[in-house]
This record gives sequence, C-alpha cells and structure tokens, in this order.
Amino acid sequence: MNRAFGRIGRGGLGWLLPIVIVVVWELASRIGFIAGNVLPAPSAVAEAFWRLLVTGELIENIGVSTARALAGFAIGGSIGFVLGLANGVSALSRGLTDTTLQMIRNIPHLALIPLVILWFGIDEEAKLFLVALGVFFPIYVNTLLGIQSVDPQLVEMGRIYGMTRFELFSRVILPGALPAIFVGLRYALGIMWLTLIVAETISASSGLGYMAMQAREFLLIDVVVLSILIYALLGKLADSLARLLERLSLQWHPAFQTA
Repeated sequence: MNRAFGRIGRGGLGWLLPIVIVVVWELASRIGFIAGNVLPAPSAVAEAFWRLLVTGELIENIGVSTARALAGFAIGGSIGFVLGLANGVSALSRGLTDTTLQMIRNIPHLALIPLVILWFGIDEEAKLFLVALGVFFPIYVNTLLGIQSVDPQLVEMGRIYGMTRFELFSRVILPGALPAIFVGLRYALGIMWLTLIVAETISASSGLGYMAMQAREFLLIDVVVLSILIYALLGKLADSLARLLERLSLQWHPAFQTA
C-alpha cells in the first residue's frame, strides 16, 4: 500500500510544474501581461475545448490522428524491429544492410516531404509513409544495439547448457535486449507525433493538424493552442503506456525492481 501511494506521489509530482505554468499563464493573461491575440488564456483554451467537444469535431479529429499515428507506427516499428533483430543476430544480414540503413538514417525524414508528395500525392499513404519512416530508425538502432550489448558470457552459458538456437534467442538474447528496445520504443513514440504534426499541417482534410491549420486561417488562436496541447497530452499518454509495458515486461530486471 505504501509503495502504491509512493508511486502515485512521484507521478503527481511530475504534474506540479505544468500546473504551476498554467496558473501563471492564466494570471498573466488576466492582468494583461499576455495579450489574448498572442496567446489566449487557459480558460479561453478550455472554452474552445468544450465547444469542439460538444460539436463532436474534436473527438473525430483526435480519432483520425490517432489512427494515422498507430498505423504508421505499426508499419515502421515492425519493420525496424525485424531488421534490428536480423542484423543483431546475423553478421551477414548486418553486413548487407546496415551501411545502407545508416546512410539513410542521416537524411532528415521531414526533408523528404516534397518528394513523398510527388510519390504518394496528398492522400493517407504519404502521411503513413512519413510516420513509418520516422519511427523506423529509433526502433531499428536500439534493437540492434540491444542485441549486440547482450553479455556474451550468458550466451555461451546457454550453449553449454544445451539450449537450442530458438531457446537461446527467446530466453537469453531477446530478454537481454529488451531495455534498449524499450528506449527505442519510447523515442519512436515521440518521433511519431512530431512527424504526424508536420504531415497533417501540410496536406490533410482531417485530424488535429488540419484542425489547427483551419483555425489559423480564421485566426482562432485558442483552437491552435488547443491542438498543440492535445498533441502534447497524446504524446505523454503514449509514453506512459510504454513505461507501464516496460515495467511489466522487465520485472525481472534489477533496475526495475522496487527496493
């Protein structure tokens, strides 16, 4: 019970600074230190939230953006994970593909937007491609690093005990690589939302980015700020879910055990 309250307290402590910022922001807006046409007060943003929530527009756009983000993440993340595993356990696969992948990794994926539009147009395929490309490399690099950082003495011990290749991989190599894989997962989730923000503001007819751009056209700054805050909250939610999965999957790891 005390541990549970301790975790809740530590989790609540992380929200203290955002709450203070919102309070100071509201006070500064009310005394006129921050002009409403520059940055609306939190209360004005809350009113915009309720207005769009009642009309159903907000829920629809959140659903569209979330579906795009998850679809792109599933495509790019799965490919990156499989290639990371393959290049981690196979020197031949690593020799054939890693150099090319590392060269592509150094190209900013958002710089490819004009080329992606020429390839896929402005439909959903372009957004999914950009998100998939953005999340691919964090998952690939960290999966490869995790496989390579497994203690070779543990692998040799597994061979001595007569483990098959599958048992060695599933019981020694993959568990040993999980901490690094989860680092890549959390990093990729942040890249996922960052890429989606840019993709939706360039070419979209729905989603949070589209909602923000439409609001900009009509000078609805409160809706623009609301869109940005929702992106931030969705990113925090995704990271929290990844951390929960990390704790559940790594209960055996000393770094994730409660003293």
